[in-house]
Amino acid sequence: MRPSAAVPGLSPQERRAAIVAGLKALAPTTVAIGVWGMVSGVAMVKIGLSQSLALAMTFLVYAGSAQLAALPLIVAGAPVWLVFAAGCVVNLRFVIFAAALHPYFRRFSRWRRLGLGFLTSDIGFVLFMPRYGDAAVKGTPEQTWFFLGSALGNWVTWQVCSVAGILLGAVVPQSWSLEFAAVLALIAIVVPMVASWPVAAAVGAASLAGWAGQPLPLRLGLVLAVVAGVWAGVATERALERRKGVGA
Repeated sequence: MRPSAAVPGLSPQERRAAIVAGLKALAPTTVAIGVWGMVSGVAMVKIGLSQSLALAMTFLVYAGSAQLAALPLIVAGAPVWLVFAAGCVVNLRFVIFAAALHPYFRRFSRWRRLGLGFLTSDIGFVLFMPRYGDAAVKGTPEQTWFFLGSALGNWVTWQVCSVAGILLGAVVPQSWSLEFAAVLALIAIVVPMVASWPVAAAVGAASLAGWAGQPLPLRLGLVLAVVAGVWAGVATERALERRKGVGA
C-alpha cells in the first residue's frame, strides 16, 4: 500500500500532523500493548513452538487474542480446521469494527482496505471512533492518516515486544505471571475511557457478558461480550438522545 497515493489532498505538513496526532493518541496505551505482545511471544515459545514458527505466527497472525486461543489447541493436537475456527470466532468482533469503519475507507480499493483491515486493532478502533465517530464528513485524508499513524504505531509496538518475548521466552519463569500483568495494563487503559454513560454501559455489559460466557467453547464469551457492549453503548446513547429531545 502506498499511503501517499491512496490518500491525496493533504500537504506533507498536514499529513505529518495527522500521523503525529495518531501516535500521540496511542502513546498512553503503549505499555499495555507492549506487555500484551510480550506475553503472546513468551506463550508461543512456552508451548513448544520454535522461534522461527513463533516469529512467523506473530508477523502473519497479528492478533494476540486469536494466538492465545489457538495455542492450547495446538498443544492438544487439535485438527487444523479447529485451530482456524477458534481464531476466527475470537476475531468475530472485527466484523463489527469493519462495519463501523467502512464509511471512512470505502473509497479505497479492495486490497488497500484489506491492508487497513490487517492493521486494525482493538486499541486503534477505540482511539479512532470517539474522535471521528460524529464527523460530518467521513473518509477525509486527515482521518485516514490519523488511523494509519495510530495503527502503524500499534503494529510496531506489538511486533517489537512480541519478538522480545519470543527471544526471551526460554528464560522467563512461569512465576512471573506475565498474563496477570497484561490484564492489569489493559485495565489501566480502559478505566480512564469510562467518561460517559454510554461508555460505562458498554463496559458494564461487556464485563457481565464476558464473565457469564466463560464456559462457552472456542472463547465465544469474548464475542458475546463485544456484541453486548456495542448494543448497550448504542442503546444508552439513543436513550440519552431521546431524553434530550423530550427535554427540548
